[in-house]
Amino acid sequence: MIKDTSAQDTSVTPKRSYKKPITLVVLTLAIIALCAQAFMGSNSGSISVDRASLQIATVNMSRLVRDVAASGKIVAATAPKVYSPQRGYVDLLVKAGDQVNQGDTIALVESPELTNELKQQLSVLARLDGELQRKHLEARRQKLSLTKTLDLAQVELNAADRENRRAKLSIEKNLISQIDLEKAVDDLARAKLSYKHAQQEVTLAKDTLAFELKAAERDLARQQLIVDDLNRQVSNLTIKASVNGIVGNLLVQQKEAVTQSQPLMTLVDLSNFEAQLQVPESYANELGLGMEVELTLGAKKVTGVLSAISPEVNNREVTTRVRFDKELEGIRQNQRLTARILLENRDDVLQVKRGAFMQQGGTRVYKVTGDTAQLVDIATGASSINAIELIHGVSPGDQLIISSYDNFKQAPTLLLR
Repeated sequence: MIKDTSAQDTSVTPKRSYKKPITLVVLTLAIIALCAQAFMGSNSGSISVDRASLQIATVNMSRLVRDVAASGKIVAATAPKVYSPQRGYVDLLVKAGDQVNQGDTIALVESPELTNELKQQLSVLARLDGELQRKHLEARRQKLSLTKTLDLAQVELNAADRENRRAKLSIEKNLISQIDLEKAVDDLARAKLSYKHAQQEVTLAKDTLAFELKAAERDLARQQLIVDDLNRQVSNLTIKASVNGIVGNLLVQQKEAVTQSQPLMTLVDLSNFEAQLQVPESYANELGLGMEVELTLGAKKVTGVLSAISPEVNNREVTTRVRFDKELEGIRQNQRLTARILLENRDDVLQVKRGAFMQQGGTRVYKVTGDTAQLVDIATGASSINAIELIHGVSPGDQLIISSYDNFKQAPTLLLR
């Protein structure tokens, strides 16, 4: 009979336990919770943000210069095209890039039709001039004949008057009959009438000759005008440079047949430059001639005024021209530049520096107070390249976050650390 199992039992010393105390686990969890709270924010709906990663600007009351940024290039203020004055064949005397002076002959146009027309009209002019000279000779001949007729009438009048006086003396001495006296009186009256008619005919003939000569002179003058105009057209076939500069592009080939008013080449005046700017169409209605413009060409800053505004929009941009206030040196055709067009100057405007916060619409902004930033409603007005007008919602001296709000998820409060 077995009494018990005590003879089989062995005494074992228990090993010491190394489990962590419960208080250490609780402390670790508390630290993790505090870190999470510091990262996520102590208040519900808030975000903790590093202050150094933000752009903060102060609201101030100062002058607001409304402006618009634009880019463009230097262009010649005068870049005329040369056109063919007549139909014919062109002979180019210059090449692209050649230097020319005003008045230099740059091309010749040979126009057989115009040359032939000039010769025909010169022949007509010579014929009319010959006819005028012949009329002058004919007028002199007719005047001589009329003078002769008038002189003969005068002689007959004198003879009739003398016979009339003799008849009166003879009748007193009864040497002639009464019939002879009356005949002498009739002869005198007839001579007076003939002389009077001769005078009138001479006057009328002279007026007629003068009219015919004047008509012939007018015909000659009219033909002279035609010839002068043709001579002008022929002289225009010799094309001269209208500006001092260089030849731009040749638009035709040598000896090519051209039509009237066809472009032949372009000239570039290097002594007078302007800036050509491309302005966004959203500012088109605010642009006006005479507005001041600040231009930057490399390291050089110059000023000018708007001198021309295109009436049309191309690629959502409006083309403008800027005339410089003074002549510039060291600039070249098509040189790139940037510009600011000054639209308006306003004093005592509540404003803040322009920033990326405007990408969210510019209706809400974070206002910084101590270590927090609260999201407040604002209203914006005019804007420039560097500043935004604030109508209400903030006061002078307030500090606003002007950097991008993309990572804030419209949180009402930011914790700045």
